[in-house]
Amino acid sequence: MQESKVTRALIISTKMETFDDVHALAMEYDNFWCTVGVHPDEEGVLEPSYDDLLSLSKRPRVVGIGETGLDYYRMGDRGDSEMEWQRERFRKHIRVARACGLPLVIHTRNASEDTLRILEEEGENGSVGSVGGVFHCFTENEYVAKKAMELGFYISFSGIVTFKNAKDLKEIATWIPLDRLLIETDSPYLAPMPHRGKTNSPALVHFVAKHIAELRGITIDEVALASSHNFEKLFKGINK
Repeated sequence: MQESKVTRALIISTKMETFDDVHALAMEYDNFWCTVGVHPDEEGVLEPSYDDLLSLSKRPRVVGIGETGLDYYRMGDRGDSEMEWQRERFRKHIRVARACGLPLVIHTRNASEDTLRILEEEGENGSVGSVGGVFHCFTENEYVAKKAMELGFYISFSGIVTFKNAKDLKEIATWIPLDRLLIETDSPYLAPMPHRGKTNSPALVHFVAKHIAELRGITIDEVALASSHNFEKLFKGINK
């Protein structure tokens, strides 16, 4: 990270069983922070209670709630009613975020309609009292991007935006307002070009910034400045 001039990283929690390891890493380095949450695609894992999440959110260097959201990609033969456990888990995370005042890290795959609907039903509509957050590793369409921003969320681009076949995503990256843009790696997955297929790491995030800068016809420094400012504005806990 140092060699690539990447100064900070947010470590994402995906299940309760590994949260202590995630938190320990954030505590070990003064430029790391973490979130607390259970990924929507995690089945057969310890299901957190509202009180569990709220209590862990108060630990030092925890600056966000998630990764949370909805993922219907692996529904298989299950019907909509059989995914209610995901929606209830999502609602729980939103309620905790609103109780502790921390932003949400949203994952949505093949479920954008329900994701947006539930956010609004739970009061995350961009009004006073909303905590907002980020739609991470964004792969949705223009409508979802605009709607997410209406609800007060940032849009974060991963290495996918550098892939040749990501034409629609590249187009979105050209018009997203700079004050709503974030960049990420989603490590250890989705390494950007020219490292596609290899293990990803925060050190490679500058390739994402470089590609977005080229798409927009601006300098990489402008993307870096904007994304850093947005990170500080969204995850206020990093300034404490």
